[in-house]
Amino acid sequence: MLQFLSGWISRFLISLGLLGPGLLGLGLLGLGLLVSAAATASAQDRRQNAPGEFDFYVLSLSWSPSFCEEAAERGNEGRSQAQCGGRPFSFVVHGLWPQYEHGFPDYCQRPSPRLDRNIMTSMLDLMPAPGLIFNEWDKHGTCSGLPARAYFETIRKARSAVKIPPEYLELSEAKTVAPADVEDAFMRVNPGLSNSAIAVTCNRKRLSEVRICMSKDLQFRACEEIDRRACRRDEVVMPPLRGG
Repeated sequence: MLQFLSGWISRFLISLGLLGPGLLGLGLLGLGLLVSAAATASAQDRRQNAPGEFDFYVLSLSWSPSFCEEAAERGNEGRSQAQCGGRPFSFVVHGLWPQYEHGFPDYCQRPSPRLDRNIMTSMLDLMPAPGLIFNEWDKHGTCSGLPARAYFETIRKARSAVKIPPEYLELSEAKTVAPADVEDAFMRVNPGLSNSAIAVTCNRKRLSEVRICMSKDLQFRACEEIDRRACRRDEVVMPPLRGG
């Protein structure tokens, strides 16, 4: 029976052009994994990287002091001067990312339409690095299905829909926090935001980002896959604002 199934799967994959002669020696388990992978790829390929074809957004808010400390440790502080050299930023917008329920599109137009420099400069109050803004348009904005100006207007609307907890606006000393407590603080000041719609990310020791899932009309919504990628540390450090 196993040999019959193996032969049938082999013929099926060959008919689809998914299995070549060099892979005929795979066992049933290997062939079954190939079938599963092919089915998964097929399911996603139906709209993979098609502009405007996605399920929801992730608004990613980066804790700027962590970014700047990490840049200094890597010796990249000079390249991060726009964000790390002057104004003491707290949470800044990393991006607004179109998502599938499983996975996400990126670089949906190659080459991407050129981003007008005036649009870039208009976003520096929320995204304080020109390179970040250009990159976010190329990688994520082109997947939104929106023209550039409308995409960045959507970022601004999404950011204005989220209130930052007051204790993080002018943090003058390093603060050790539990990721769950940060989520709770955001939920307290944002009615309708649930713990299934927010995820805190971290690196080895610092809080990196707060990611909030939003529908296409910018309402909070659950996102299991994003939540599963959240920081699992019991505690992380939030470095203070620069000059703090």
